[in-house]
Amino acid sequence: MSQSRSSWQIKGLSTAAELISLIDLTSHERALLSSLQGKAKAVAPKMTEAFYARLFAHSNTAEYLEGAPMDHLHAMVGNWFCDLFSGQYDEEYAKKRIAIGQTHVKVGLPVRYPLAMLDVIMPFGEELARQSNQPEQAVTAFRKVLSIDVAIFNQAYEENQLAHLAEFVGGERLARLLISGQ
Repeated sequence: MSQSRSSWQIKGLSTAAELISLIDLTSHERALLSSLQGKAKAVAPKMTEAFYARLFAHSNTAEYLEGAPMDHLHAMVGNWFCDLFSGQYDEEYAKKRIAIGQTHVKVGLPVRYPLAMLDVIMPFGEELARQSNQPEQAVTAFRKVLSIDVAIFNQAYEENQLAHLAEFVGGERLARLLISGQ
């Protein structure tokens, strides 16, 4: 059997710090995004409208929204979008992202749907980033932060699946080895 990997030990809140290091998000990039947060608040309602229009147009995603408090969901997605431009990507930021991923897991939302919605979010974020006094650098920074978010969302799915499999087979290491086909 293969040996354990050090990356297997990184879970939950530790994920954000590792990803920020991996993606090399600089303090300059954080400042560029932070300078756009006020504009993000102005763009958020239009983005959330497009976001939910897409979800409601597809029957397989619309079923997750039936009876849901839409004002609350619009506010949550709008706040999430604005946080992409916060400049603060710390433990509190990671907690929010993990909670979003855990909510997706709890309602049984297949991971493909949050990933597919990047198609809606990306143009809004990039257009906003281009309003920076350093547009190319701001667009790169936005893409980095969005990548971090996607990875943290996916981490919630992975940790949930791994926990269930580990319980079933009697240990996390064995579960990881089974997942990897070893």
